[in-house]
Amino acid sequence: MAKEKTSYTCTECGGSSPRWLGKCPHCEAWNTLIETVVESGSSGRNNRFASLAKAAEVTALADIEASEIERTPTGIGELDRVLGGGIVEGGVVLIGGDPGIGKSTLLLQALDSLQRAQVPTLYVTGEESGAQVALRSRRLGLDNSRVNVLAEIQLEKILATIAATQPAVAVIDSIQTVYSDQLTSAPGSVAQVRECAAHLTRAAKAGGTSIVLVGHVTKEGALAGPRVLEHMVDTVLYFEGDTHSSFRLVRAVKNRFGAVNEIGVFAMTEKGLKGVANPSAIFLSQHSEPVPGSCVLVTLEGTRPMLVEIQALVDSGGISPRRLSVGLDRDRLAMLLAVLHRHAGVACMDQDVFVNAVGGVRISEPAADLAVMLAITSSLRGKPLPKGFIAFGEVGLAGEVRPAPRGQERLREAAKLGFSVAVVPKANAPKKGSREIEGLTIHPVERIEEAMEVVRGLG
Repeated sequence: MAKEKTSYTCTECGGSSPRWLGKCPHCEAWNTLIETVVESGSSGRNNRFASLAKAAEVTALADIEASEIERTPTGIGELDRVLGGGIVEGGVVLIGGDPGIGKSTLLLQALDSLQRAQVPTLYVTGEESGAQVALRSRRLGLDNSRVNVLAEIQLEKILATIAATQPAVAVIDSIQTVYSDQLTSAPGSVAQVRECAAHLTRAAKAGGTSIVLVGHVTKEGALAGPRVLEHMVDTVLYFEGDTHSSFRLVRAVKNRFGAVNEIGVFAMTEKGLKGVANPSAIFLSQHSEPVPGSCVLVTLEGTRPMLVEIQALVDSGGISPRRLSVGLDRDRLAMLLAVLHRHAGVACMDQDVFVNAVGGVRISEPAADLAVMLAITSSLRGKPLPKGFIAFGEVGLAGEVRPAPRGQERLREAAKLGFSVAVVPKANAPKKGSREIEGLTIHPVERIEEAMEVVRGLG
């Protein structure tokens, strides 16, 4: 009988070590190595890699015929946008989000739409029984749905079912519940999650079945298990938004077949998730008149320009004033306050500063800098910005206002929604002789001081 082998796997980077160490030798994180894998000798290893394809011949890149990737639309427009146009044959998608945010609901709706388009589908549930899935489908109004359902958590049986039924699209809900007989660790452990995901990925590539893996997330919102799980798949989607709100955002953080940071916007209704055709409407102000501390930003999410309201509240602080941001980088907020003081003469050192991106959207691009600074100044002085006002642009430590990518598209989107005044970086303003953007008065600026003077003049 072969001797059992034990190794230690890092929960942060997925690296392994033959013995336990206080610090991971790969990512140098402390106390992340856990005992996970106990394999049964060489026979298990042979079975483990039995499905690997044989090595192909070396071929020059110019001699390889490149073909367009065929996609199968899911029938849900916002989901297709995030995926890059639809599901790719043999592609593996990993989707994560907080419990109850709508992952299973969205995927069940997508499978039902595919099935009605005569696309073979399979829904593998490891957390619910078939009766529970059927009850949810009735609740969503998916009457007479012919989606095939399998309640199973053993990997070998799932792979055998996929091989026998040959579905075009299969959903595994969730990957943390699946286990393999080749490993003795419990379902949900790092080794089981990584091994099961690897086998399912190889099955997808070999058989042409598109597989969607549902993943649990940690308290911090990251996918549970090692980051290597994200590297094994083709596309990684995250659900964002407050579970107490009726709106949901699905963001692509990795996509080999489309744009990253593309987002889809959904509204949760009694009949499931419905795509929102004009997402800017849910992120904009509902005020009848302009109020202090509010500035509309034109941000870029993937390929889509979107208008988001940035709200700021500046109030008298104590000995240690607080800086709090929701949906924006807190460290960048501290930097912007320093630039505002040094180059624009606006001091907030003894004030509490709170900044919020309305609607639960998370903004990571630096083009939000100018809108954040104008909102803070408006709140501090108690003077609202003009009606129909928008701004965008990155602000550097020297006080310069740098251009944002695809500025013309942002301006056209703002004009389409009825905005009339814009303060933007000079490099993003229409060039002389070029076509003006109808209905939009543009004020180009090069420095933050100029932006403040323009706003004072408009007020």
